[in-house]
Amino acid sequence: MLRIRRELVDEIVAHARRDHPDEACGVIAGPEGSDSPERYIPMLNAARSPTFYEFDSGDLLKLYREMDANDEVPVVIYHSHTATDAYPSRTDVSYASEPDAHYVLVSTKDPDSHQFRSYRIVDGEITEEPVEIIG
Repeated sequence: MLRIRRELVDEIVAHARRDHPDEACGVIAGPEGSDSPERYIPMLNAARSPTFYEFDSGDLLKLYREMDANDEVPVVIYHSHTATDAYPSRTDVSYASEPDAHYVLVSTKDPDSHQFRSYRIVDGEITEEPVEIIG
């Protein structure tokens, strides 16, 4: 189960709305060995695409160095889907390389509402998990 603070959910949804019609992406880092998303890190979608996201390789390298220095891990890896439901695509699954991360998807296909869902993706297998929003 993903337990996440309301303010972090709001940040992710706001980022997804801002970048629409392109997919938004980012990470929420947390202490290594914990399951607590703490530090919100919006990233640039280097693909600038409405159907695909890609972290800039330089930004990603910098992020992993920062997380290593802070004893953090990517607790949440998020991105948005702009025209489909919040469910991982085949491409999303092929890029899922952090077996301990919560993969959060936000759908912004409806301008008046959004879907916010979380998954574990391990060895190509998708498992949806409950989300508990705190505070």
